[in-house]
Amino acid sequence: MLRRLYDRCMELASHRHAPVALFGVSFVESSIFPIPPDVMLIPMVLADRAKAWRYALLCTVASVLGGIAGYAIGLFLFEAVGQPLLDFYGYSEKFQHFASRYNEYGAWIVFFAGVTPFPYKVITIASGATALSFPVFLVASIAARGLRFFIVAALLYWVGPPIRDFIERRLGLVTTLFLVSLFGGFFLVKYLL
Repeated sequence: MLRRLYDRCMELASHRHAPVALFGVSFVESSIFPIPPDVMLIPMVLADRAKAWRYALLCTVASVLGGIAGYAIGLFLFEAVGQPLLDFYGYSEKFQHFASRYNEYGAWIVFFAGVTPFPYKVITIASGATALSFPVFLVASIAARGLRFFIVAALLYWVGPPIRDFIERRLGLVTTLFLVSLFGGFFLVKYLL
């Protein structure tokens, strides 16, 4: 079953509408969606390594725009939208403590969340909710998301075939590591904030 799903992802990654879907996933991941765009970026770059930089740029732009939407949710709609999202992800209880110290290290927090599996959407909403300086938020977001997606694209571009072979031979392990990383980010948020 996992092999069929992988084959289907690789087939979809080379579809002519895949870049539009990548943009959409990258955008919503930064404000409300729990699945990172890497699940699309990686197979798309593996399917067509010549477009690696274009896909990384697309992810970066869409993710930063989605981050701005998350910031706006936190700033303008925190009570109506932001608070329910934080409740949904289980982050509400510790949010007040977090917000009181947030602006002091805001740029570093945004940067850290932008390059790690840490749920970036929580940080975008928190940045707006705590009224972190928008230029600081924007610069940190561009730097972090660009670094993350261009590193992934670069690794896949330069060593794509061996990585693809590794993924295909050890699909179960790669899937497990991805899921541990994804849920580990949510675990960190829940217990470190």
